[in-house]
Amino acid sequence: VMTFDPAAHLPDDLLERIRSRAAAVDAENRFPDEDLAELRDAGYLAILVPTELGGAGLGLREASVLQQRLAGAAPATALAINMHLVWTGVAKVMADRGDDALRFVQEGAAAGEVFAFGISEAGNDLVLFGSDTDAAPRPDGSYAFTGTKIFTSLAPVWTHLGLHGLDTSDPEDPRLVFAFVPRSDAVVTRDDWDTLGMRGTQSRTTELHGAVAPADRIVRRLPVGPSPDPLVFGIFSAFEILLASVYTGIARRALDLAVQTARTRTSKKTGRTYSQDPDIRWRVADMALAYDALPVQVESLAADVDHLADHGAMWFPKLSAIKHRAATTAKQVVD
Repeated sequence: VMTFDPAAHLPDDLLERIRSRAAAVDAENRFPDEDLAELRDAGYLAILVPTELGGAGLGLREASVLQQRLAGAAPATALAINMHLVWTGVAKVMADRGDDALRFVQEGAAAGEVFAFGISEAGNDLVLFGSDTDAAPRPDGSYAFTGTKIFTSLAPVWTHLGLHGLDTSDPEDPRLVFAFVPRSDAVVTRDDWDTLGMRGTQSRTTELHGAVAPADRIVRRLPVGPSPDPLVFGIFSAFEILLASVYTGIARRALDLAVQTARTRTSKKTGRTYSQDPDIRWRVADMALAYDALPVQVESLAADVDHLADHGAMWFPKLSAIKHRAATTAKQVVD
């Protein structure tokens, strides 16, 4: 039974303020700075951080509900904040399994730092399992990253970028290096994001020109290719579940708006509201039936991650499936 109160972390009045700004953010193609400021003040950046480190101590299950709620107010804001929450989610997934490698992410999030996701690269369909970005080792254990990342949500505001690159210094044993770089002159953010409905994410292209990740921010050096490493599982589980949550929230909002609109429009033919029209009732029912499957599946998988369930080799199909189902169902419901 869900025992937490979503409104304690995302109050109705805060959501309404965020909702009231969403259209202007998209029209002006800018980052929702006001949303971030209010969410930071509300402790939202640290919802997945343990209470002993200054966070709310929630699990992915609760964060999923909150992201559905936020997406119903401002989908682009929810998608942008999602990327920060993914890293705090990875830190939690790893810590729950005995690995504190991302404790600095938890402490940073509690202090108001913003973590962005720098994994995607144009033409790299290996995604987590390969990289076209060069990771050059330095004598002090740090790494210098040179390459181009795409879809870097939170581009104007992040303070730390979690990324990966390929270390080929030993041709016989190339390694994928996962690390965090601070914002610096070695990082160039292109102003190239203008995507209708998602403008608020400001998921711009990021150029890395020898951006240095300090030795204590080198999280993993993994073989190229699929890996059972807890970091990879953490990224995959947090990313897919939280992304599915946003699209589930969008579907819910579309359904609510359909019901609300049908109750307020009146037919000139019959004089009755559209909510009494059998064809419209049928279409709204189809929306509701499609949406109805999403929250349950998202909650189930998120709870399984929180409770250390073991799905073995089925984890990745299950996680991919919920992200795919949520995105395609949301589109179906909105249409």
